[in-house]
Amino acid sequence: MEGMEDDPTFRFYAENAAIYAARTSASSRFRLDRFLLKLKPGAEILELGCGNGRDSALMIERGFRVTPTDGTPEMAGEAEKRLGVPVRVLRFEDIDAVDAFDGVWANACLLHVPRSDLGAILAGIHSALRSGGIFYASFKAGAAEGFDDLGRYYNYPSREWLNAVYETRHWTSIDIDETHGGAYDDRPTDWLHVTAVKG
Repeated sequence: MEGMEDDPTFRFYAENAAIYAARTSASSRFRLDRFLLKLKPGAEILELGCGNGRDSALMIERGFRVTPTDGTPEMAGEAEKRLGVPVRVLRFEDIDAVDAFDGVWANACLLHVPRSDLGAILAGIHSALRSGGIFYASFKAGAAEGFDDLGRYYNYPSREWLNAVYETRHWTSIDIDETHGGAYDDRPTDWLHVTAVKG
């Protein structure tokens, strides 16, 4: 994508798409199960940052109508291999759907959005959801934005900072769950899991 070659995070996923896709093969079953239970059978779901398509595959298998997307063409290609369906290359800032989805699943992807841009991205996601729509996203917790040892940018929000950004939109509920686990870089990681319902 034009102009993105200089972005170190974009470049990491472009250059390591096959390796990354092969390594992250297990789906986020616990979080995904909880998300899907909140939706009606056959609901329409937008997945952002689908990676290798692992979560979209499970949602499709369960009968949901899924639109898988990723911001990196190389990652979208890896997902297409798994899913056998087109995967749209979609940057977060280009989300332009209105009242189109019952759910938005954004597992471990919005954590790469610059802090200064996150509010606008959440506004676009809010618009894309229908009334009562469910939105899930996860973030690596921290105190200040920065880069990891692999050169990827992270917004590293605190629970309080993230909640304040979400509250700029009208959600009927915002639930933030904190867990401790791992990540692709094999480092201990504190995670923030956010589930919000559109009013």
